[in-house]
Amino acid sequence: MSSTTPLTRMPMATHLPDLYAVFGNPVEHSKSPRIHALFAAQCGLSLRYDKRRLAPNGFAQGLGAFRAEGGCGCNVTVPFKFEAARAARRLSPRAALAEAANTLGWSDDGELWGDNTDGIGLVRDLTRILAHASASPQEPNADAQALKGKTILLLGAGGAASGVLGTLIAAGTQAIAVWNRSADKAHLLVARHAGIAREHGVALAAVTEPAPGFDLVINATASSLGGATLELPPGVLRPGMLAYDLMYAAQATAFIAQARKAGADAQDGLGMLVEQAAESFWLWHGVRPDTTPVLATLLAELRGPAL
Repeated sequence: MSSTTPLTRMPMATHLPDLYAVFGNPVEHSKSPRIHALFAAQCGLSLRYDKRRLAPNGFAQGLGAFRAEGGCGCNVTVPFKFEAARAARRLSPRAALAEAANTLGWSDDGELWGDNTDGIGLVRDLTRILAHASASPQEPNADAQALKGKTILLLGAGGAASGVLGTLIAAGTQAIAVWNRSADKAHLLVARHAGIAREHGVALAAVTEPAPGFDLVINATASSLGGATLELPPGVLRPGMLAYDLMYAAQATAFIAQARKAGADAQDGLGMLVEQAAESFWLWHGVRPDTTPVLATLLAELRGPAL
């Protein structure tokens, strides 16, 4: 995978699909239906997008029932991303590397394909945040430049971390350390990405304990879903650095509150959610929506108008 290689849209049906959904457990909090409704209105499309909570062992059955109803594509969230990748007959390079898929669809011949838009969603949102922080205009190739030379501590080694690591490597970062409570999972994730790390000259390693000194700390664990605070050594979160939680909520997540208390600039994953949804929307419909007004609408609805 190369950072200069353009993303390739998967084959799609030529007729207008009408039924989409997000699968997860939990999924009640998801803003994906609202986001896709806003995208559809912006692009003049008509679609239905549902939330579907599946039992922990019910992914295959839920996916089959959805297809039988006429479903044309779905997003997949915790805890089904690895299972979604295994279910797909064809995976994009980024989903194959991650071994996790957050976007599924059916081609004209009925073949189930899988992709992972989490990484590109994260990098695009980090680009927005970093461009705003530097007060500099965004360059046309900003996606490939915003993280250039940055050092990153990635917390977690599950489906969320798997989905973003390859894109973070390809974004020109200098070094990435991966920490997970289960060290074996961190080592496996790093080993799977060793080739792309060498290709891009990125120092990639699994660490047994988070350490201070990184430009950016990304929480890809599920801790914020349960409101838990991560036990991090002093100095990992500090003033002058950016802390990013892939989760989002109306109020600050536990990780965001923890980072802000330490003086870090902390941002949650609402912008990533919008950006990854836009990439999924493009894969399904061949139309790329404008994310700026959609993110502004979501922020106002979730947290109220800015003062």
